[in-house]
Amino acid sequence: MSKKKHPSPCPSPLELHLPQGGVDTHAHLNMEDFSADLPATLERAVASGVSYIGNVLLSVEEYEQSRPLFADCPQVFFILGIHPNESAQYGPDTISRLRGLVYGDARIRAIGEIGLDFFRDYCPARTQEKTFRALLKLAREVERPVVIHSREATQATLVVLEEEKFKGYPLLWHCFGGDTALMEYIVRQGWHLSIPGPVGYPANKALREAARNVPLKRLLLETDAPYLAPLEWRGKRNEPAFTVFTAACIARERGMETADLWTSCGENARRFFSL
Repeated sequence: MSKKKHPSPCPSPLELHLPQGGVDTHAHLNMEDFSADLPATLERAVASGVSYIGNVLLSVEEYEQSRPLFADCPQVFFILGIHPNESAQYGPDTISRLRGLVYGDARIRAIGEIGLDFFRDYCPARTQEKTFRALLKLAREVERPVVIHSREATQATLVVLEEEKFKGYPLLWHCFGGDTALMEYIVRQGWHLSIPGPVGYPANKALREAARNVPLKRLLLETDAPYLAPLEWRGKRNEPAFTVFTAACIARERGMETADLWTSCGENARRFFSL
């Protein structure tokens, strides 16, 4: 009789012994997935070396409902915008309300995630583009960086950014999953990119190559929690503490000490978001 195999336990982020100073630049901790253990989730992040977390809020309503959750969490800053899939629901009045929130809350450090998403037919491309351009203009007006969401829409996104003259503007390409050619284009524009947990999945060779070659000063880390868990926790809920596994994977690719990459990416994020 063959013995039943038991899965190996998932590793603890604490096993990497990383210093404070790390930044998870993109998470959704206000989602239902964290309703039962948000304080514990934040404690695990701090224990793992995560000093700041960028929590993304995808509408005015989400901001108003979720901000009280983080009233006593100074390590959490906000990224506020309109997801491209929701573009049809918003107009000039929404932009005006967003403007007021940004001016009234210093914890809103960027406009995002904004962009184009052609993966599913949730919203017409033309409507997405109109909202995207309006939000880019808002970012300039309120002098905030932008965090880009682009899914199955890379070329269209780049065309809009070129036409809006965003070369050299503080811009972070969220959840980068492209190859070296796209990475190099982003770098030439003076932009940054953040890499999520799936960089470690066996099939993502092109992404690991890009992570290996991106200039260190343009590299940031993210979870996109609760989504996109790293290989060590694949199939389970992601959370900010797991940023350490992404750092370890990229450090191996680059032949660096994980702590050195962790510290550098954290410094990059603090500069980008003016933390």
